[in-house]
Amino acid sequence: MASKFTLFILLILGISAFSQTKKKFTNIPSVLNGIIPNDRIDFWILVHNEYGKDKEVRTSGTKKDYVSQSSGFNLFPDEDSFYYIVYSSAGKINYVTDFDALKSFIGKIDNVEEASIAATIDGYLIDEEFKDVAANYYEDTSNYYLDLGKLTSKECPYQKKHFTLTVNKKSGTITDIKDNGTYIELYNKKCTNNPRLLKIEKKEEPKDEPKKPTKRR
Repeated sequence: MASKFTLFILLILGISAFSQTKKKFTNIPSVLNGIIPNDRIDFWILVHNEYGKDKEVRTSGTKKDYVSQSSGFNLFPDEDSFYYIVYSSAGKINYVTDFDALKSFIGKIDNVEEASIAATIDGYLIDEEFKDVAANYYEDTSNYYLDLGKLTSKECPYQKKHFTLTVNKKSGTITDIKDNGTYIELYNKKCTNNPRLLKIEKKEEPKDEPKKPTKRR
């Protein structure tokens, strides 16, 4: 009996440890691929536009002709590209080109990908360059736990912080935010508050040594 109880406890602990194993978001297209549209639609297409050229990342349903868009939404700041979604509902072609429309298109949070997109709309970011600190997650039966970044300053210094967001699976709302601190802080030559520059400025200029008198023969 005792051995069965011990085995049960180990099984529960194993499940708990497994559920808390962090998984990394592969990339932003894979996150967007996880979208489950809120309403019944005929088809939808995820399009990535880079330097004016469209690439269809995902097609669901039988697509119809559509017009290429000149603007869209971006899940990562300062990129020379954007995404947009084309979909048909009741035979009418519609376009998702901003965060408000994207939020409406997603509707209820159905999975961890949609939870991370909703967080991005609220100002966080999936940082593909720093997946260990700002592009990963784990989950349990009640919540998603997202490790995401946030651009906190574009001025001097350029700065990013990372946070752990607890998202309730049932409501889709963020119930807790843990600040994990700064993971990027970059100064440039124009930064007057650059610590290295301040140290250089504080150095005293070398004093001129008195000239030794020359001996006359």
